[in-house]
Amino acid sequence: MAAAADLAFDPWDPAFLADPYPAYAELRARGRVIRYEPTDQWLVPHHADVSALLRDRRLGRTYRHRFSHEEFGRTPPPPEHEPFHTLNDHGMLDLEPPDHTRIRRLVSKAFTPRTVERLRPYVAALAGELVDRLVAAGGGDLLTDVAEPLPVAVIAEMLGIPEPDRSPLRPWSAQICGMYELNPSQETARKAVRASAEFSDYLRELIVERRKEPGDDLISGLIAAHDEGDRLTEQEMVSTAVLLLNAGHEATVNATVNGWYALFRNPGRLAALRADHSLVPSAVEELMRYDTPLQLFERWVLDDIEIDGTTIPRGAEIALLFGSANHDPAVFTDPGRLDLTRANNPHISFGAGIHYCIGAPLARLELAASLTALLRRAPTLSLAADPRRKPNFVIRGLEGLAVEVA
Repeated sequence: MAAAADLAFDPWDPAFLADPYPAYAELRARGRVIRYEPTDQWLVPHHADVSALLRDRRLGRTYRHRFSHEEFGRTPPPPEHEPFHTLNDHGMLDLEPPDHTRIRRLVSKAFTPRTVERLRPYVAALAGELVDRLVAAGGGDLLTDVAEPLPVAVIAEMLGIPEPDRSPLRPWSAQICGMYELNPSQETARKAVRASAEFSDYLRELIVERRKEPGDDLISGLIAAHDEGDRLTEQEMVSTAVLLLNAGHEATVNATVNGWYALFRNPGRLAALRADHSLVPSAVEELMRYDTPLQLFERWVLDDIEIDGTTIPRGAEIALLFGSANHDPAVFTDPGRLDLTRANNPHISFGAGIHYCIGAPLARLELAASLTALLRRAPTLSLAADPRRKPNFVIRGLEGLAVEVA
């Protein structure tokens, strides 16, 4: 078994964060599962194992449906973190059946292919408006000018959050998502707790308003489902709305800037895409694979499992390395090459199994809309300055992406 000190895998090293993919190749060469002491986790780097374990019911996003903290050998979170954990633990991403099944069934009605398709004109028009502003200004920050406002506006519109109330959404989301990083600091936790409390308070007030005056939005729909006997608690409504906002834009924002940065670093591929916009659908899939916005997804071991002769005991935590799986040469030919025509692309950037991303069709629609708008309306878009990576590992993104339009 490899010791942590012997590994190039170091989620706090800026050099690793700049390009983790060589370290992943080393992990895959080391074996199918590697014990990593600094985070008290078992790392799983191969595509076949990650894909299978996402579907394995011996693993769970939570263990509280079967065990207490003490029974599972885990220390309860600090009481001062309670607002974050109450919010997080009642969202369907961190629930297991039957609660997960009940909530996902209700929410899935808002993300059917037909429902998402109806959003296409709105998403395309908004992407066009944002890009037009960027072009009129001669450039700007692709992150704040296009990548962020598009998915935030779309999911806020779906939830029924009034436009004047939307400015805190992205900061709240970023602060809450900080807790998903490995070994978050006390300051990160403090910000996440405060954002959790503020976001929850806001949504409780909005739920009161929607009870009085229902609208054609998802929050009103959840209230109606509760009133019709589907047993959705107010906390579950709040947690579901926050989860949809966070998940509904975080990956899309980072996939957009990661993708464009990859295109700028591969000018031949960008030129081919500009010459042939029919490549946009396959380009979206390849850009999500090439520089994966969610690098790691965690699972608790609910019952002992064996991987390649190694027994992982109940109570352990497994880190499924999406970024490594998406660069596994056993699945992807020449995985380090950006290939916008890649036909066989079973990337797992949206997960798999019962927790497969419910918003994947919407994310694909948004990514294709912004990519198409930028190709058509900003054909001379170029990188204005080298970007800085966010000092995060789990959620991979950039601090900004300065661009100019000649």
